[in-house]
Amino acid sequence: MSAVSRKKSISSASFNLQSYVGDCTDAVNRALDKFLPKETVAPPTIHKAMRYSIFAGGKRMRPALCLAAAEACGGKQVDAMPLACAVECIHTYSLIHDDLPAMDNDDFRRGKPTNHKVFGEGIAVLAGDALLTQAFEIAALSKSWPRYSHRELVLEIAKASGSLQLIAGQVADLEGEGKKVSEAQLKYIHERKTSALLCCSVRLGGMSANCTPPQLKALTDFGYNVGLAFQVIDDILDVTQTTEQLGKTAGKDTKAQKATYPSIVGLEKSRAIAEQLTKRAFDALKPFKGKAQALEGLAEYLLKRDK
Repeated sequence: MSAVSRKKSISSASFNLQSYVGDCTDAVNRALDKFLPKETVAPPTIHKAMRYSIFAGGKRMRPALCLAAAEACGGKQVDAMPLACAVECIHTYSLIHDDLPAMDNDDFRRGKPTNHKVFGEGIAVLAGDALLTQAFEIAALSKSWPRYSHRELVLEIAKASGSLQLIAGQVADLEGEGKKVSEAQLKYIHERKTSALLCCSVRLGGMSANCTPPQLKALTDFGYNVGLAFQVIDDILDVTQTTEQLGKTAGKDTKAQKATYPSIVGLEKSRAIAEQLTKRAFDALKPFKGKAQALEGLAEYLLKRDK
């Protein structure tokens, strides 16, 4: 679907989420294929490992949110694409490292053997490192805008993926294993491990459209609540669904004695919290006055999963 026809579908009452997600996934995959070194480039092992995980079949939700946020603010997909791909590289790097034996020790991701199971732990660490670095290279290839310079774009990505956000969440998660964790501490983990990068995705999309400060504030509120709700729902699904349904090992959080919302506040309260966060996410989009149908559709897809 062309950018023009996609915009028409977003503005129409018959917006097709499945078609939109599929089109975004295809476009992001094509862009990532161009941005990443080919498997044949020396040293081939690292580039095979990078591509193995980046093309492991993910639905590209973070890039889709970035592209949809740009469109909600009147921007173009082509301008947002480098930033969308940069976010996906960071997300994939974090998954590779999360799955390592020293971290979550998982054998499957997206229904396939994890990176270290295929390439070994050393190459998996380096593949994650390389994708993190690749993200900043890709971001540097993006445009800058009157309200948002390259400096601000790079800072946005660095802060979301650094020791105060994404890494902080992983550290707190590791240190909380087997310990009594409060609801406030668990919220801290989820805000940083999951919400920070989702929020960064929609903010970058808005920035790529040279969005106004009020628009950026609305996107920030939306991204924060979507990210937090998404992780609460993930916690719920970990105890209510099977490995086959999830595409990753079910029940592993319980087995690893990780703090989750169901383990701390119970399943019913967890569902109530997820519903409250979901409402806040949708309310945050009201200032766009119907121009954020793609964001609304993506939020519904992420937050109204079978719990």
